[in-house]
Amino acid sequence: MAAPPSHLFVYIDAEALHAVLPFPSLISHLRDGLPAFSGDIHCPHRVSFPLPTSPSAALLLMPSWCAHPSLPYLALKAVTSFPANSPRLPSVHAAVSLFSSASGVPLASFEGSMLTLLCTAAVSALAASLLVSPSRPPSTLTLAGAGALAPYLTEVHLSTLPSLSRILVWNHTKAKSTALIAKLRNAHPGIVVEEVDGMDEAVSAADIVSCATGSQEPIMRGELLRPGAHLDPVGSFTPAMRECDDEALHRGRVFIDFEAAMEEAGELVGAVQRGMLRREDVAGTLAKLAAGTVVGRRSDDEITVFKSVGTTVVDLLAAQLAYENYIATKNA
Repeated sequence: MAAPPSHLFVYIDAEALHAVLPFPSLISHLRDGLPAFSGDIHCPHRVSFPLPTSPSAALLLMPSWCAHPSLPYLALKAVTSFPANSPRLPSVHAAVSLFSSASGVPLASFEGSMLTLLCTAAVSALAASLLVSPSRPPSTLTLAGAGALAPYLTEVHLSTLPSLSRILVWNHTKAKSTALIAKLRNAHPGIVVEEVDGMDEAVSAADIVSCATGSQEPIMRGELLRPGAHLDPVGSFTPAMRECDDEALHRGRVFIDFEAAMEEAGELVGAVQRGMLRREDVAGTLAKLAAGTVVGRRSDDEITVFKSVGTTVVDLLAAQLAYENYIATKNA
């Protein structure tokens, strides 16, 4: 289209976002949009401002924009971090604003935390769908972490990979994993959901291992990955964080969401510094994988690793789809 639809400014809350961004639609949009627009979307480095209003509080701003006529939008993601908040109040909040890149007119604002959860899960599932073996469909998913992202990772993998029939859940805090298991059993009654006491057991039994923790030390050992497994460590996004060890990267063929992962993901940064990984060892980005310009899985027994840290490229594409779907729904 030549320009964004002309409508009054809208606010799309978390519930509405989940409705206008069903996973199959979002994944399809990213599969097409990442190869088509990644080279045209500009994403300057995020800017962080310390705030004097609360101890260690900060404001982070992350802009992105596209001049391509088929994606005439710019977005600004604003994240606040207030570590001193009470336990009843989340320490991180976010909002995403969408504007016309042709006129600068503000179009929409989105509840940013939900948009981030949906984008992170969708990117994870898109990569898995492109990297798992088509001739040996996965049946067991191991989920490490029981935070806000866990239910969405489960939902998206089940919708993308219908061969999955069993989920193993591990978390540092048993009370959280117990609550998550109850939620998953209620939401997916046809799926076997089990709690495991240790990651070693969970990793060795899994076809897909998805980690969504804030760990600064490896929680899974690469030597335990079974032949043909797919590893999906999505929790780390700074050089100080690390969910898998060097052996996982050594045994697996590594893909990344964007080049930023080489500077921000603790697993990759540390492995390069230790001489365990070279940049040329990384097979490619998600955009190239989706475009088919790099080869994905080469054999049933090959282990694949997809490391994502997230960028505003995905936020912009998701905001575009959410806004256009929302407007279309209102006009129907």
